[in-house]
Parts: sequence; C-alpha cells; structure tokens
Amino acid sequence: MGNWIINHGLTSFILVVWMGINIFLFVWFYFFYDLGDQFFYTRHILGSALAWARAPAAVLNFNCLLILLPVCRNLLSLLRGSFVCCGRTMRKQLDKNLSFHKLVAYMIGLMTAVHMIAHLLNVEWYNNSRQGVYDKLSTALSNLEDSDNTTYLNPIRTTDIIPTYFVFTTIAGLTGVIITLCLILIITSSMEVIRRSYFEVFWYTHHLFVIFFAGLVFHGAGRIVRSQNMDTIPPHNFTFCKDRSDDWGRIPECPIPQFRGGFPQTWMWVIGPMVLYLCERLLRFIRYMQAVRYRKIVMRPSKVLELQLVKNGFTMEVGQYVFLNCPAISQLEWHPFTMTSAPEEDFFSVHIRSAGDWTNKLISIMEHLGSKCEILRRDWVLMGVDGPFGTASEDVFDYEVAMLVGAGIGVTPFASILKSIWYKFKESNPKLRTRKIYFYWLCRETHAFEWFADLLQVLEKEMDERGMGDFLTYNLYLTGWDQNLTNAVTVRFDEDTDVVTGLKQKTHYGRPIWDKEFEKVRKENPTSVVGTFLCGPEALAKVLEKKCAKYSDVDPRKTKFYFNKENF
Repeated sequence: MGNWIINHGLTSFILVVWMGINIFLFVWFYFFYDLGDQFFYTRHILGSALAWARAPAAVLNFNCLLILLPVCRNLLSLLRGSFVCCGRTMRKQLDKNLSFHKLVAYMIGLMTAVHMIAHLLNVEWYNNSRQGVYDKLSTALSNLEDSDNTTYLNPIRTTDIIPTYFVFTTIAGLTGVIITLCLILIITSSMEVIRRSYFEVFWYTHHLFVIFFAGLVFHGAGRIVRSQNMDTIPPHNFTFCKDRSDDWGRIPECPIPQFRGGFPQTWMWVIGPMVLYLCERLLRFIRYMQAVRYRKIVMRPSKVLELQLVKNGFTMEVGQYVFLNCPAISQLEWHPFTMTSAPEEDFFSVHIRSAGDWTNKLISIMEHLGSKCEILRRDWVLMGVDGPFGTASEDVFDYEVAMLVGAGIGVTPFASILKSIWYKFKESNPKLRTRKIYFYWLCRETHAFEWFADLLQVLEKEMDERGMGDFLTYNLYLTGWDQNLTNAVTVRFDEDTDVVTGLKQKTHYGRPIWDKEFEKVRKENPTSVVGTFLCGPEALAKVLEKKCAKYSDVDPRKTKFYFNKENF
C-alpha cells in the first residue's frame, strides 16, 4: 500500500477531487430542479426528466471548462517550468495531461447521453401536454398565452407541431443535434485503432471541437427550460392555485402565473479556456511563420529519417519534443517528434520512422531534397516547427539514479539525454547530479540499432577514458532475429565486440526479465531515488509501473522508484 501511495497517491487524490466536484454538481443541481418551488409547474409537466436533464448540464459545463486545458501545450510547459522549485510528484501530474483529457472527454460523452435522452423525453411530454393528453393542470399550463415572452411555460406553442420539427427548428434543439453529432465523430475517431491506422481521420475530426464549442455557447440561448417568476405582485401561490386553474386571473389570490427562461450560463464556463486556447493557437501560428533552415538531412537504416534543423532563438532541454508541419503534405496536420539533439548543440534534430502516410510522404520529399542547406523559401518545401514542449524526461537529471527504457524509435528522448551527458562530462559540468544511468533499448530488428550505436560507442570510450565505466550501464535487447543472425552470433561469440552493434556490451536476445533488473538496481543503489523513464507502448508502461510500485521501499531511507512515461 505504501509503495502504491508513493507512485500514485497525488494522482489518485486529484482524480478523487475531480470526481467529487462532478458528483457534487450533479447532486446539487438535481435537487435544485427536483425540489425548487419555482420549478413546481415545470415538474408537473415533465416529471423527474427535468432534473435528469439539468443535472448533467451542470456537469457538462464543468468538464467543458477543463477539456481544452490539458491540450494547451504552451501553458503546460509554462506551469512545468514554474514547478521547478516544487516536488517531482507535482510535475509528474502535468505529464498525464492526455490521460486526463480523455477522462474528461468520457465524462462529457456520458453526461451528453443522459442530457440528450432526458430532453427528448421532455419534448415528447411537452407535446403530449399541449395536445391535452394529461390532466387539467398540464393542459392549462400549456395553454397559457404568451405575453411579452413572460407568461407561457410550454415552448411548444401550437397543437399541430411534430416534435421532430420542433427539435430542428429551435436554437436549443438544432445546436443540441449539431453538438451531439460532433461529439460522436470526435469520440469514435479517437479510438486507438483509428488513431494508429488513420491518423488523418482522427486529426481532422478532432477539429470539429470548434463547431462543438460554438454550438455550446449558443445552446442555452433558446431558454427552453422555464421557471415560475416568484416575484410577481400579487404573488401566485402554487400550493393554493394549482387546483384552481379555472380561476387564474379571475380571483386576486390566483393571478396568471408568470414564467421566464433561465439565463444562459455555459458561455461563462467556457469563455476563459476558449481565450487561452485561442492564445495558444496564435502562438503556434507565430512560431510556424518563423524561418527554419535545414542543417543536414540523413537517411538512417530501417527507413529512419534524421532532420537537423536550425531556427533563430530556439532553445531546448533534454527529452523535449516539437510538432512538425509540412505544408507540402498538409496545411493542417502537425505531428509530435522527440528531439534527439542535446541542448549544448547549435541545432536541434529529430529522427522520424516510416509509420504512416504522412511520415512516408515526408521521407520521400526529404530524399529528393538531399543535403541542401539553404534557408527555406516559400517556393520549396517549408517546415513548420512548434515547440519545444516539456515532457517527463526533462526531470532525468533530478534523480541520483535513472533507468531509461526505450522501445524501437522510442529511444529518441534518451538519445538527447545521453548526448547531453557526454557534453557535461566533456565540460566537467559540476551541476550534474546523476551518478548512475541504466539504459535499456528493445528493438525488433538489427538495423534499428545502427543509427544509435555510434553515440553509444562515443559514450563508451569517453567513460573508459575518465575511469567512469560504471556510470552508464546499457542493455540492448533484440526481440526478433533470423537463422542467419543466429549463425553469425554462434561463430563470433568469443569476440570482444558485439556482432550487431560493434559495442563491448553484448546484445541480449529476447525481452528483459524486469524483476531481475529492478532487483539488481535496488541492490546496487540501496538508498537512492531512482527515476524510471519510458518511451514506448502502453503494455510495457503497465509492466514497469507495477515493478516501480513493487520494488519501492516505504522507508524513506531506502530505494524508491518513480515511474515516468512520455505522452504525446
């Protein structure tokens, strides 16, 4: 239990607070509409569906306020920088922005469904009441004439209207249909299988959020849900007058009841986040317009493209990422890539693996460009760069001991870290707090190691020359091989260097036994705080997260593992 609290305590507390606010808003507004005197006559027509429609609306307002904040990347980077003086646990929460974004989206989807179903029932009951299907009081309420838009209660004003026509011809109904359709498209296209296989579909449908929020702002302008005006003189006492509808307006005790629509409130909830997000997009556009120069274009093995770029005023930290846009492919698509360069270098680089239509087109274009190094003009291939943005890997040097785990192209943030370490040793940087790094790289094919092996060879040589061979322990795991490789390994097994990488450290075949690795790290660092960093698949993240909890000691004087994962 103590290990779980170390790694998940603050996250769970934030989720409990978020869920608590949702529950409070739902319960509060449910009883507000279910028990409020001003809604007595409205409830007589609609029953409990009134409260079931309005309570989810309150929860929707709260979550629509939150949904844009986790994707304001510049805001998150600013907050991450302001938390430098605070604990690493607080900064870790910012790295879970996309998980929280999805959670809020699920809540919006659920509450939209409840809200929509309840209002569809309300329209049906309004229509039946207008037709005189229900009791005498419901009919009397529905027949109230409109006097300066203050008297009527039932928004369906005629007896010959079709409910479907009413839904599509009112502000609330039409915007509700548009909002719901947008939400369905956004949520369905966000499924993992769609995002992985058809990223463009996900990207374009996600921009329906603009229509979603526009509809949301105007949704309440129709003021469909109406309540009794309790401030009229003389007052209309519903407890006395509800059984005397024939006498309304004829006796002083029962004047004709007055009703009014509720003031639209959704815009007040979402206007702040909308302005923040607008500023975010404006900043991205300004960055997009800044000139970028190609320093070097290199095709690595396994169809990996390395772009070395230069941009005036660009500064970065280890492990950060940028968004790239190539207008020659698409004006709107932006894709995230972790930088593989070090902050000490005078350029920034990314390694891009062929993994879809956009990356394939980019690689094809860059192969034709070759190694041109002129400043980009508008008549040939522009490259828009937005960033850099902070990630969990920024905190790697805050730990005494670090475990870096990369899977495939997921090694990119650790390339930046290892390069930066090399520069720090070269410059004898006294601020380097980290004293031990364990590096694990898992790949399916041998060619994937080639572009990164050169860096490891330089580091290996540098550490040996400084007598610090124990500073970096790296383990390369090949998870896929053929018979030819097996034969080569068998023949050259006794050589000093590895057959695949040319490094002194031999490549392992298969997958790591993580219990053995964590036990080893804990044994070698009995009193250290160990940061475990992953850039890789979700399945591996779950395994490592469990191991961090399992091998962390509750005693603050002993080894503790903190799990960190890259999220884009």
